[in-house]
Amino acid sequence: MNILFFTGKGGVGKSTLAAATGWQLAQTHRVRIVSLDPAHNLGDIFGVSLKKKTAFTRQLTLEEIDLKKRTQAYLKQEIGTLNETYKYLQVLNLDKYFSVLQYSPGIEEYALLSGIEEIIKSDTRSDYLIFDTPPTGLTLRFLALPRVTITWIDRLIQIRRTILEKCHTIHRLCGPLSQEETLLNYDEGDDRVLQRLFALHRNYRDLDTLLQGECCRICVVFNPDLLSLRETERLVRALADLNLPLSLLIDNKITGTNQSTADRVEARLRQMTDTRLKRVPLANDRSDGQERKLYEIGENLASWFPPPPS
Repeated sequence: MNILFFTGKGGVGKSTLAAATGWQLAQTHRVRIVSLDPAHNLGDIFGVSLKKKTAFTRQLTLEEIDLKKRTQAYLKQEIGTLNETYKYLQVLNLDKYFSVLQYSPGIEEYALLSGIEEIIKSDTRSDYLIFDTPPTGLTLRFLALPRVTITWIDRLIQIRRTILEKCHTIHRLCGPLSQEETLLNYDEGDDRVLQRLFALHRNYRDLDTLLQGECCRICVVFNPDLLSLRETERLVRALADLNLPLSLLIDNKITGTNQSTADRVEARLRQMTDTRLKRVPLANDRSDGQERKLYEIGENLASWFPPPPS
């Protein structure tokens, strides 16, 4: 399965290009398009309501992720894990503190990343999985999370091992204070917290490897204007820092009057990267029907991406 992320500044047309690419690929392959943008318009593009995953054709499936519901589900899962792991702390009434976690920085990014991971792991049918992402800032944060989280988990594992060593030393010197909470024999395999950290480390390591792998491709969409150029430059630099696979730059909404600006913008980007760069003309609003319009947006979009592995 090939995984495509369409990202870029808000309003540059990444949702439309993701839809057009998915539509064209679905003529010969099984395709699933997932909108991660809180301001969804994937359903509007195809003229359907996407309150749940919808099989638009036999080959094309459409889906819009509800970020609020995803965040609540993520928090419920993590709070359940904390309650199970630290049962002896429930006397402190920690539940009232968990209720405000939904407003903490980073929660939406973790929730979004968990949604992406779940979709990728559970999808055994699609040849192409296309993600229409939120604007640049949120996208970069959730793409960076696996690497950042692995760093923090490594440190937490070190701290937890130190705690266990100290507890074991005290136990040998003083005897157990509580038969329920004290380890009688020091063994990492007996510690639920450490085992949970190991599991999280494996999970995020596998996800980071997947995002950097050959099957994953990030497509940056921009417009021929200076504001779009500035944000695209930041995005290209950030993807390089994260070692994530920038595969295609798409200069969208080209007209007869902005080609000289497009030349200047593209020249600046070519100084930064040798990534393939393609132009897409501004769609004709008078196209006869939505299907025809999706073809007109980029007649050769599907040919820009390699076929899925056999």
